[in-house]
Amino acid sequence: MDLTRLIGFGVAGNFAGHLEQAGEASDFVNVKVKDAIQPKAIFPFYVPHIENSFLNVFPVSHDHIQFPEGADNLQIEPEVCLICDIEYENNQVKALMPRAFAAFNDCSIRRPGARKISEKKNWGSASKGMSLQRIALDKFSSGGELDRYHIASFLRRNGECHAYGLDSPATEYSYFHETLLNWVIDKMNHQQDEGPAEDIAALLKAAHYPQQAVISIGATRYTPFGEQNFLQPGDESIVVVYDARCHTPEQIRNMAVTGEFTGEGMSLLRQQVVAD
Repeated sequence: MDLTRLIGFGVAGNFAGHLEQAGEASDFVNVKVKDAIQPKAIFPFYVPHIENSFLNVFPVSHDHIQFPEGADNLQIEPEVCLICDIEYENNQVKALMPRAFAAFNDCSIRRPGARKISEKKNWGSASKGMSLQRIALDKFSSGGELDRYHIASFLRRNGECHAYGLDSPATEYSYFHETLLNWVIDKMNHQQDEGPAEDIAALLKAAHYPQQAVISIGATRYTPFGEQNFLQPGDESIVVVYDARCHTPEQIRNMAVTGEFTGEGMSLLRQQVVAD
C-alpha cells in the first residue's frame, strides 16, 4: 500500500477527558455539538496533491519522530487508525468502508492559540506514526475484531519505562462503529472553515478525490506522567494496540519495560525521537 496516495484525517475530542488534559478544550468552546460526548471536528494531517500548503508533506513514519527545532511541548497521542475505502457520489462522500486498523501516534505540538487544529499536527516528515502491522477488519460494528483490542502507550527514557496513556479498550471511544462513520461522513461533506475546523470537502477536491483515507479516531487519556512530560530527543515512543484475549495490561507493560514485544494479536508502533 502506497500511503502517500491516502488522505489523512484525525478526529478531535473522541475520548472523554483528553482535550482537557491536553489543554485544548478551550479551542472548541464555540463549536456546536448535539450532545456532550460528540467529537468536536475532523482535521487534516496530510492532503496529497494540494498546492502551497504544509499539508502536502507526507508526515507518517513507522520508526521515528523528527523533533522540530525549538519545540519543547511535543506529546504522544496514542490512537487507533482506520484504513478506509471511500465511495463518492456526485463529488460527495457516500460511504466509508474500514478495511484494517493499526496503532497510530497523532503526535502533536501544543501551540496555544493555533488558528487550526492541523497547525499542531504536521510539521514535516516523520511528525506522525503508524505501525506497519495492520490488522484486517472483519466488520466495524458491534462484535467486530476491533472491539477486543486495547490501546496502551509508553515512553522509554534513560533506561526507564513510563506508562504514557491509560490502558484503554477501543470500545471506550465516545463515537464508535456506525455512529462514528456516519458522523465522519457528515463532516467530510459539510464541515465548514470555522474556528479551529477546516472545509473538508474542499480538501477532498484538492486531493483529486482519493480512493482511500487513514483516519485516526482519537487519542486516549494520559497518565499523570504523560500529561506532565513532553518528548525529548533520545526518547522512544511506544503505542501498542493489542488483543485483550491474548495479553493482559500487565504483560504489555512488562514487554514495554524489557523492550521485547512477543506474541500474536498486536499492532506495535515504536518510534525513536531524533533531532537534526
